[in-house]
Order: sequence, then structure tokens, then C-alpha cells
Amino acid sequence: ISNIEEIAIIAHQNGALLSVDNTFASPYNQRPIELGADFVVESLTKYINGHGDAMGGAIIGKKEYLDIIRAQAQVNLGGTISPFNAWLIMRGAVTLPLRMQRHNDNALKIARWLEKQPGVSFIAYPGLESHKGHEIAEKQMINGFGGVLSFGLKADHDAHNRFVQNLNIITSAVSLGHDESLIVFLGENDERQYLYPEEFHNGFFRFSVGIEDADDLIEDLRQAFEKTGLA
Repeated sequence: ISNIEEIAIIAHQNGALLSVDNTFASPYNQRPIELGADFVVESLTKYINGHGDAMGGAIIGKKEYLDIIRAQAQVNLGGTISPFNAWLIMRGAVTLPLRMQRHNDNALKIARWLEKQPGVSFIAYPGLESHKGHEIAEKQMINGFGGVLSFGLKADHDAHNRFVQNLNIITSAVSLGHDESLIVFLGENDERQYLYPEEFHNGFFRFSVGIEDADDLIEDLRQAFEKTGLA
């Protein structure tokens, strides 16, 4: 978890502008411009749309800079959302606060449950007091800690595969921020491992918690642990 306020001060002292990718938090949970950032980047495909059926992105910042970005992106790169995708995203944005609060609540409940499971080697979620970035997250995230968590299993590669295959409600897919829960196995033999803390190096699950009933999701995880021999 990065301290946006402190990074903004350092950037501005050195004549630099600060851009923050706020996709995982969403504007419901975190507002980087209020913390000193110059730009915010949002993948509209994720939480703001929320249904996994449209692609788009947004940059928020001062008009004097956005005019330059708009001219270059639209004219030279073709960075323009189609009308139908724009309509879908605007429709989804209406329910963002309702959906995001459910994502927050579900993820925190599931993270606390995973933290107690004997088959889990580690759990990373900023809403947990055990997370090293918890204090910073608590300071700068205003309504919750988002819907994405990561965890590892005390198991080999084959067991990780069996665990996913044993899930019934949670879908194995690479995206995030949708209404349905998605899980993907990452990190093993990844050339970017040096970016991750050591506990991530044997592979980990990225779990994008959806807006289903949290108890149903916990039961799905429980039975998958049991069938995989990790209960």
C-alpha cells in the first residue's frame, strides 16, 4: 500500500506530476486527487462498469493537461470509447456505491475467514490488521478496502489446480471488479517475482470477490479446501 499523500509531496518537490491507478480501490473507496495526486487513472472495465460487459478507461485531472492527453490519445491513438460501451459504463456507474460496499464487506469477511484456515500459507488484504499496509490504507481509504485479496496455499502446483477445479460458485478467470467472483493463480515461475514479497514466490491466488452472498462464497471455499485435502 503506497502512501499517496507522501509520494505526492516528494513528486511535487522535485517538479514531477503524480498519476495514480485507482482501479483496485475505485473512487468509492479512495480519491487520490484529494490526497495530492495530479491524475487518477481508472479502468472503467472493472468496478465502475461492474458487470464485465464493457471496456473503457478514464483519466481524471486538470483540464490544462487533459486537453493535451485528449488530443494525442484520440487523434493519434484512437483512444475513444464506443457509444454502446459508454452507455453500459454509465449504466453501471449508477450502482457503484451499492456494489462497492458489498465488495468491501464480502472481501473483509472472507479474508478474516481465510486467515484462520490451516491450509492457507498467507493472506494479503489491507483490511486485515495483520497486513503491513493496514494503517496507511485505513487512513486514505474512506469506505472500505476493496474487493481483491490474495492468498497462498500450503500445497504444490497440482493441488492449486485441484483447488480451483473444486470450486463451484467462484469462476477461474483473469479479470476483476465484476459482480461475480473470479479467481486466478499467479506468480509461479513469473519473471516479475522480484516485485512480489517472498511469500508470493511459490504462486498465489488473486481473488476478486463478487457481490454474491458472502456465506455462499465461504462455503464454496470450504468445500474446495476439504476436497483438496487442505481443510
